[in-house]
This record gives sequence, structure tokens and C-alpha cells, in this order.
Amino acid sequence: MLVIPAIDLKDGQCVRLLQGRKDAVTSYSNDPASTAKRWESCGAKLLHVVDLDGAFTGSQKNFEAIKKIREAVAMDIEVGGGIRDIKKIDELVGIGINRIILGTAVIENPTLLTESVRKYPGKVIVGIDAKDGKVAVRGWVEVTEVDAKKLARDVEKIGAAGIIYTDISRDGMLTGPNIQAMREMVETVKIPVIASGGVSSMEDIKALKAIKNLWGVITGKAIYSGAVDLKEAIKISLQ
Repeated sequence: MLVIPAIDLKDGQCVRLLQGRKDAVTSYSNDPASTAKRWESCGAKLLHVVDLDGAFTGSQKNFEAIKKIREAVAMDIEVGGGIRDIKKIDELVGIGINRIILGTAVIENPTLLTESVRKYPGKVIVGIDAKDGKVAVRGWVEVTEVDAKKLARDVEKIGAAGIIYTDISRDGMLTGPNIQAMREMVETVKIPVIASGGVSSMEDIKALKAIKNLWGVITGKAIYSGAVDLKEAIKISLQ
């Protein structure tokens, strides 16, 4: 299981939101590239980057910061947030981003997923953010009637290379991940599933590692607050 550090970008800064709320921001660094280097030095093999301004507005605002992160580290990078058309995907792949995360666009413009997986096979993953099993979109502002597991099966058929599954009621709360929901999602599809949201301790890392075939876990607030030691978590994940 991969342990994947997260960098959330807002106005070019590295921040965390509480349950995705725009008004609940904690800023950690005004130099996201050096933060990325720090996580790479801990042994991270993949970095999860979200353009929060993009997630809320529908158009990416942190392209320059993403570019600097890409130039600063050798590890793989996946980027999401506000990616709503193929031109933006072309731009990100063009600067060396390894994996593209589509979220809201999958619900609102399903042809984009079809088009992008055809153009970039193996590079497009789908972020499914759910509350009580229902999919949330537009930076979690709207909860739809779409069933998260049904969406997962649909995007797998279309050709998504993996799924990032976030329980948004747990995200940024340091209350521990929803293990049952995560296990059910892993059992729903054959493509890799990455867990996101709620990781608060080494015990959570161990509990997630016990889920058979879980491909990875994203950790954000816990590594910034010091609740989880990234180097130690990576060590545990490899045992």
C-alpha cells in the first residue's frame, strides 16, 4: 500500500480545509515546492496535488505552483481540482504530470472521461467524494443522488485507471477513516482504489493496510499537524 502525501493549493499556498469548507482554511506554507521536496525526502513515491481554487470555481488557478512542484521533485505527481476539459489535461500532461484526477467533470461531462482515457490510457483516475454513499461535486458543495459504488463501476467500464475514494464527512477532521465504506469500495471494482479522508494516526494507517487490495492512502492534515510521521507511515505500509 502506498502512503501518498497531499498538497492542497489555494492562492498559490499550501493549505488544508476542514471538511472542504472554503471558510475553514489553515495555511501551512507559501512555498509548496519545498513542501513537496520535504515529503519526497521522507520516501514518498507519489504526490497528491489538488487545486482548491479550481475545485470551487471550475477553472484552475494554481498552474504556476503546480509547475514549480513538478520541477522540484522526481516522484510521480497526480493533480486534480477544476479540470473540466481536455485542453487542461493536455497542459498538465505537457508539464510532466503523471496522473490526472477527474471529479465533478465525470458527473457533469461524462464524454470528457471517455475522451481523456482514450488519449491518455493509464493516466486518468476518478475522484469519488461521497457522503453517506452519495457523490458530492463542486468542491463538495453539492451532494447528488448518484450512488458512489455505481459510479465506480461505471468509470471502471469506461477505462479509468483507478479511483480515489473520499468520505467527506471524515476529511480534515482527524477522526479516522471510514474503514467499512473503504473496504466495500475496494470490493466493488478491480481497478486500484486509493483511500482518502480522516487519517489521524499510525493506527489508521495500519487499519487501512489491513484492507485487502487497497492500493494506497492519501494523508494531508495528519502529516502537517504531526499526528502522523510520514517516514514512519511509509515504513509501516511496506511491511
